[in-house]
Amino acid sequence: MTTDFGKYPFLICSILLGLSAALYISDMPFIPYVYAVSGAGVAVAFLTNIYRGDNARLRRLNIQQAVAALLLPVSSYFMFKNMNEWFICLLVSGILQIYIIFVRNYEKNKDNKE
Repeated sequence: MTTDFGKYPFLICSILLGLSAALYISDMPFIPYVYAVSGAGVAVAFLTNIYRGDNARLRRLNIQQAVAALLLPVSSYFMFKNMNEWFICLLVSGILQIYIIFVRNYEKNKDNKE
């Protein structure tokens, strides 16, 4: 995924997001801050990836991607409040992103065949 945000910052933020989510159980005090910064970086990457075409399905996917991106800072807020709902927000965001990846790939392949 290449965005206006850049390829490598997105990869670094994604790796840090996954590591900080996995290390949350270790009760290290800096983990929520790493999660918040990396979640904000991933959200910026998703929100700057704007579809400017005329395919209605891809435009709807872009809206769903924005919702998934906004769930990351919400999950960070829940993490700071020591609420377990942060995991639900992260899970929903991840499921949305997986769905978006597959459908976007299908739509691009369909457009290339036509």
